[in-house]
Amino acid sequence: MTGSLSTVDYLVLLLYLAGTLGLGLWIGRRIKTGRDYFLAGKSLPWWAVGMSLVATDIGGTDIIGVGGAAYSFGLSVGNFEWIGCVPAMIVGAFIFIPIFWRLGIYTIPEYMERRFNVGARAALATCWLIFMACNLGIMLYASAKMMHVLFGWNEAACILYTAGMVGVYTLAGGLAAVVYTDVIQCAVMIGGCLLALVIGLSDLGGIGGMLEKIREVEAAQGVTAGERTSLILPVDTQSPFPWTGILFGLALVLSPAYWIGNQAIVQRSLGAESEFAAKASYIWGALLKNLIPVIVAVPGLIALAKFPELKDGDQAFPMLVSELFPIGLKGLFLAAFIAALMSSVDSYLNAAATIVANDFYKRFRNPEASDAHMLFVGRTVTAILLVWAILFAFQVANMEGKGIYAIFQTLMAFFQGPALALLLTGLLWRRANGKGAFIGFLGGVAVAVGLFALSNESVTAALGWEPLFQVPEPFLYFSVWAFLVSITLIVVISLATPPEPEEKIRNLVWRGREEKDDPTS
Repeated sequence: MTGSLSTVDYLVLLLYLAGTLGLGLWIGRRIKTGRDYFLAGKSLPWWAVGMSLVATDIGGTDIIGVGGAAYSFGLSVGNFEWIGCVPAMIVGAFIFIPIFWRLGIYTIPEYMERRFNVGARAALATCWLIFMACNLGIMLYASAKMMHVLFGWNEAACILYTAGMVGVYTLAGGLAAVVYTDVIQCAVMIGGCLLALVIGLSDLGGIGGMLEKIREVEAAQGVTAGERTSLILPVDTQSPFPWTGILFGLALVLSPAYWIGNQAIVQRSLGAESEFAAKASYIWGALLKNLIPVIVAVPGLIALAKFPELKDGDQAFPMLVSELFPIGLKGLFLAAFIAALMSSVDSYLNAAATIVANDFYKRFRNPEASDAHMLFVGRTVTAILLVWAILFAFQVANMEGKGIYAIFQTLMAFFQGPALALLLTGLLWRRANGKGAFIGFLGGVAVAVGLFALSNESVTAALGWEPLFQVPEPFLYFSVWAFLVSITLIVVISLATPPEPEEKIRNLVWRGREEKDDPTS
């Protein structure tokens, strides 16, 4: 199953890696303060931030995981891009991002303390830190799987090599290095995935040939005809992506929570050179996002048509490249894959370090820390998180039978619904207060974890119960219930307790047209 790489393949890959590393280290020479490291000195142009948003979101997890999910369940996974990204990015560009940028905050949890209290800040920061630290390991493992198939290399060696490569320029250049290397990585990633799409369709005789092969596979596997190529699936489907989960769980909860509350995403816009650039970056990113399902999910369908016997969907994309790419082009695609991987790993490293340094160290340990000292703290935390990511990657490797994409989405679903409830009530409802926010958030997280446990076959079997949700990966469902519980608790408790002082929440709540008319807002 391992494909052979020529000297040309290696040369292409090495040139790409050398160029990326050189750019990151060159930018690192200009980093002098914590503000430079965490927010790029607020100097980033809109076009660079927009491409960085796309590159950060589409990492190695997505090339492997989305392709694998499309192989296993069909094109409905493409909704995670079309429905799960574009609408939320447009709304975020005009309502949420401008407020965050004007406040000059470093992190989303920092906003929560200004709007609510330190408890809300600490709770949200803790959840995001746990998620990002674990996700770093997931992304490193995704890279190892791909390189194991292409090179035949030991997965452990792949994890260590990738972590070391990304760590060097992220430590040196902070957010500026992350964003500008992401620009290159975004272009390479799109080009490489587009190449896989074109070669794969050509091998099958075009779109018609692919659809014909998939119909044969569906008939052989006992799957309803057309299910694998349908965007909208019925409620009773065995896929984890029925229309109800997509609409209520993804479009209304997970997607907006991700695009307006994910530190690794929003931090790019916080470093934009102007409020206009912060807005424009989200619009530009949304336009690019429309292309992603075509070049990432469809190759999973091509792999289904070509290799219907695979036991693990996460092997679909690697297998496609290994078997179909001619000598000389495998190096180009591998560069695209590593570009996608590095753009996500560096972003989460920088974002997680920002949360540790600003929401924990500076807030609770050393409030008087200088900007120069915060640069040292940021780089130290980045190194520690990289070591943790390596260790967690080895743990993920032992989770056989669990798709990478499912692990990623389940982790987010534990707290994304409650985090969205905090953001919506905090930014859109003046009556929301700190007590309601803190209790509502913790209550929602508890509900999400509880529903996950009650949907786990091993847990319910021990209790003698049937799983609560009869779908393979029910994260879309319990995220909805967690959101509803959180927002209900926030509303009820806020109405039953005194409101926040008006002078405290001034300029922290969106006021529609007043935002344009009031120069102090």
